[in-house]
Amino acid sequence: MKSHGPWQIKKTNHILQNPFLQVWLDDVIRPDGQAGTHVVASMKPGVCVLAIDEQQNVHLTREFHYAIGRYSLEAVSGGMEPGEDADGTARRELKEELGIEASRWEYLASVDPFTTIVVSPSHLYFARGLSLGEVDFEGTEQIEHVILPLTQAVEKVLQGEITHSPTCILILRAHLAHTDR
Repeated sequence: MKSHGPWQIKKTNHILQNPFLQVWLDDVIRPDGQAGTHVVASMKPGVCVLAIDEQQNVHLTREFHYAIGRYSLEAVSGGMEPGEDADGTARRELKEELGIEASRWEYLASVDPFTTIVVSPSHLYFARGLSLGEVDFEGTEQIEHVILPLTQAVEKVLQGEITHSPTCILILRAHLAHTDR
């Protein structure tokens, strides 16, 4: 048996593994001493980049996301490829999805958008000193480049129109940093 915080893991059964997702089911002894199971899904680590121009506009993506079945307005996001670090992923994704290169980067933190069943760390960045160029979409991507004043993006977060949690964190942090000047 293996300790996992207040849980005891008796056995792990791997259910699914592909390049994006691993799922396993643990037979456990729960913190209350009762036998049970717990499922965990682990996604590859990713990044979320908020590009901010000199006029305090934010550059977002608008894209249909299969899992939620609707269009979502988000900062640039993507998964880290094997052997790639978060900084490299952030630069690659910003260039691929919006055709933007940035001269100034600020790493903020790593956040856990889900904490109960899904392991999916996301590294957060601000990108500034923007140069616009050509996009390089993947075959699954049909991305619209949306430019909004930071204040309007904040309103969309507060009204529940922007729901992607790493994007919400980035927009609110950018707003706080801008209003603290």
